[in-house]
Amino acid sequence: MKKTELAATVVSRLKEKYPSAECALRYEGDPWRLLVMGRLSAQCTDARVNLVCPALFAAYPDAYAMAKADPADVGRYIFSCGLYNSKAKDLVGMSERIVSVFGGRVPDNMEDLLTLPGVGRKIANLILGDIFNKPAIVADTHCIRISAKLGLCGDGKPLSPEKTEKELSAVVEPSEQADLCHRLVMFGRDVCSARSPRCGECILSDVCRNRLDTDTNR
Repeated sequence: MKKTELAATVVSRLKEKYPSAECALRYEGDPWRLLVMGRLSAQCTDARVNLVCPALFAAYPDAYAMAKADPADVGRYIFSCGLYNSKAKDLVGMSERIVSVFGGRVPDNMEDLLTLPGVGRKIANLILGDIFNKPAIVADTHCIRISAKLGLCGDGKPLSPEKTEKELSAVVEPSEQADLCHRLVMFGRDVCSARSPRCGECILSDVCRNRLDTDTNR
């Protein structure tokens, strides 16, 4: 099966299993909040970020408020997310730039997003896909691991985030890219976990390269 055909099959089946492809971060449709939460989610669970952010956003409701904040004060709100010193500096720094350079609006293109402190391609793609409805591959751990396992990327072994993004972008329909990444997260948590995948319950087992290779080598 060609990778484009495999991608179409994966998209179709996961869409049926998870009709609502929603971001796990509860950002309430606010681009700046999603940017903040995306930065906080580095080496931290989405669940923890969702718990921490109501108090954070009550204290700093928008980029203008955060831009004036003392990183040390911000750090007290996000302590439990880990790496709180660097994250706090980034939140203040990105907000300052959004206010001073972009007029208080989150940029809608990769080039400008990457100029924001703490923002890499993963967060930028999250913004582009979820906020601006642009083709975007969010190459997080679930996406990297499962796309390699299925045979969508490389030779079956996990690639770097950049290579995963590039290869998936080439085989997944642009209109399906952002939602597929959300569905891969849900699928990774429900069925295809790293430690104990439930292959017997998997709706993709018949097209999974890892499963097919395992059966062949028995």
